[in-house]
Amino acid sequence: MASNSACFLFAHLILYLLATNTLITNVNAAGACGRTPIRSAALSLSPCLGAGGNARAKVPPMCCTKVNALITTAPKCLCAVLLSPLAIKAGIKPAIAIGIPKRCNIKRRPVGKKCGRYIVP
Repeated sequence: MASNSACFLFAHLILYLLATNTLITNVNAAGACGRTPIRSAALSLSPCLGAGGNARAKVPPMCCTKVNALITTAPKCLCAVLLSPLAIKAGIKPAIAIGIPKRCNIKRRPVGKKCGRYIVP
């Protein structure tokens, strides 16, 4: 009998752990970038690395394409990516990177919106 109740408790523990892991995954799944993990969104902006760390660097056309797509699909995602620890570790300077949409001449950029302590030019 003791082994049956131990198995029952163990099964409940496993079910509880699976259920809480699912809940945590679902909560984290819908962030500023929607269902796209912020790491994936940040990696998609890798063509912007040089322009995000140097205000004088030319912004590559591929960077402009990626930024435009991100602004169109999830405008808050761009801000989340630029302020992420991953971007900062990669050498992105948020004060410079926030100006990439303007440097790309993107017309539908979120002008005047706050991105952390920065304002989109």
